[in-house]
Amino acid sequence: MSHVTLRRTKIVATLGPATETVDQIDKLVKAGVDVVRLNFSHGTAAEHQLRADRVRTIAEANNRHVAVLVDLQGPKIRIEKFTDHEINLEVDDDFCLNADCDCDDGNQQQVGLTYKSLPGEVKADDVLVLDDGRIVLQVKNVDGNKIHCKVIIGGILSDSKGINLKGGGLSAEALTEKDKVDIKVAAEIGADYLAISFPRNAGDVRLARSLLREAGGSGLIVAKIERAEAMDHIEEIIDASEVIMIARGDLGVELGDDKLPAVQKSLIKQARSRNCIVITATQMMESMRETPIPTRAEVFDVANAVLDGTDAVMLSAETATGKYPDLTVSTMARICINAEQQAAALRSHHRLDSTFEKVDEAISMATMYCANHLNVRAIAALTESGSTALWMSRISSGIPIFALSRHESTNRKVALYRGVNPVYFPTVHTDHKAANMDAIEVLLKEGVVHEGDLVIITKGDLMGLGGGTNAMKIVKVGDMPEAR
Repeated sequence: MSHVTLRRTKIVATLGPATETVDQIDKLVKAGVDVVRLNFSHGTAAEHQLRADRVRTIAEANNRHVAVLVDLQGPKIRIEKFTDHEINLEVDDDFCLNADCDCDDGNQQQVGLTYKSLPGEVKADDVLVLDDGRIVLQVKNVDGNKIHCKVIIGGILSDSKGINLKGGGLSAEALTEKDKVDIKVAAEIGADYLAISFPRNAGDVRLARSLLREAGGSGLIVAKIERAEAMDHIEEIIDASEVIMIARGDLGVELGDDKLPAVQKSLIKQARSRNCIVITATQMMESMRETPIPTRAEVFDVANAVLDGTDAVMLSAETATGKYPDLTVSTMARICINAEQQAAALRSHHRLDSTFEKVDEAISMATMYCANHLNVRAIAALTESGSTALWMSRISSGIPIFALSRHESTNRKVALYRGVNPVYFPTVHTDHKAANMDAIEVLLKEGVVHEGDLVIITKGDLMGLGGGTNAMKIVKVGDMPEAR
């Protein structure tokens, strides 16, 4: 008898002009989006609130749990604007980044800066990379607020392009005044996740969480790894965050693109080993902004991230402004499902030699060991906070995990966890036999188990209390599950 094939790797899609109407969002949800990203670099608070409301209404209508991720803009280290909006730089040209230049008065010789402190943070021979690597300048000298440069790689340079210092080291604060206002908006929206741009250390992560809690928000914090100096503090950043995002655009510019593949693999491994969720982002299906099929390189890119164990793959402009947003999501989903069938995605030696301090964590690990060494069809984790499902999801496995929770906020958060399927489960029985039967009924309804299949159920003595999972039971579907 056939069973439902469930995708384990989650898909994050950015909303924008191409995906803001009810019909467009409905198509994204039907295509399989698990998390929507609201990019606070664009749009108003009212527009973001409207999009979030639409996502939740549409997700409920489709019997789905879709999380909302608010992505803060972060520090704007950019050039200002040109009188004619763009110039063409030739190799060996002299060009000046001038902090005193008017914001819209750039020309062939110079352009202004949004980050007025930049002249004080660079020196002769430093390399500045503009527009994600398309333009490269070498600093000749700094004269007051003027950075005199020589063009190393030329081309068209247009308004408001970003600037990175090769090797990192710029001191701009991760949270700007705009970000602090936007954190309050994120709390009002009820964001499930809050992404902070350019964090340098764990302190930036903790500050964002503190400000979100003060504003009444309960979302989890995503640290976007995009600064070279973040790599010097990566373990503390991972430990301070619930999620990291490998933001390959800025990170590649600062570290060098040739270093990115190894860094990506290392970050995914470190995050999973430290019970942190990981999102792989940037240009994953970039060609589908304009064409209905991806390049072979993009297919390999997505598949390799899946094989490495990423929890989620992310789409940015592909769904925000692209021509084929829902097709891009369904194509990415198909690539993920096929990659997940490979042996490398099904094996795990994670934490076999570990000692656990928490009972619920030990139960989670024991569950996955049993599931991977017994012919178990599915796992039902009765959970309040989602912690049990998180720990289970750190183990590579082809066995679907169902997080059964009565809390919609928990269901939305676990929507990002690899291999975890959120299901609304209002049951809070003190009668464990009845709870077991209800859990089996959910799995039968989902179509993932049939009579005779083995299922593992985890729960606590005092159901309804967070952090109380202390029991694991192996049940055969069709047999009467006994209490405990």
